[in-house]
Amino acid sequence: MSSENEGEVPRKSDLDRRTNQPQIRPAKPAEAGFLSDLAYRSKAHWGYSPEFMESCREELAVSRSDLEKKAFHYGVAEVNGTTVGYYGLEQLSPSVWELEALFVEPDQIGQGYGQLLIEHAKNTALKAGAKHLLILSDPNAIDFYRASGGEQVGERESASIPGRFLPLLIIQLRPEKSVSS
Repeated sequence: MSSENEGEVPRKSDLDRRTNQPQIRPAKPAEAGFLSDLAYRSKAHWGYSPEFMESCREELAVSRSDLEKKAFHYGVAEVNGTTVGYYGLEQLSPSVWELEALFVEPDQIGQGYGQLLIEHAKNTALKAGAKHLLILSDPNAIDFYRASGGEQVGERESASIPGRFLPLLIIQLRPEKSVSS
């Protein structure tokens, strides 16, 4: 006897549920400009002034060469082919990686995509041998990173705005422990 669903055409509701699941894939070099614009839109969501945002433009930019470097890894989250956010990692040493970027489209903030991205970034770094993930956080995102396991270990001066210091956090990466049966 065959299984009860074998040979059946999936219902539209089943397909919708399946296709609405976010997927994370590696960024493509041709997406550098789009990712730069997404970062800018996402940071502007926090109500920064136009002058402040212009000061940050260069630091928020993603270059094609960054997307091609082996020391970097960028993951792009999509839902039904539409980009909802991305993250960027940089390997600083075999055991230390830094979260260079994590941005979500402003109209998608609060939908869980940031959490999906940080967990994917942590797993990507861990699989590559990292034991620590450094994060230079925007002050508006510090609670998000703390909830993701980050512990503030200091501050670092902003590359965009001299005299502005940002929280520096670290996440200790640990492999998931399997439960014995």
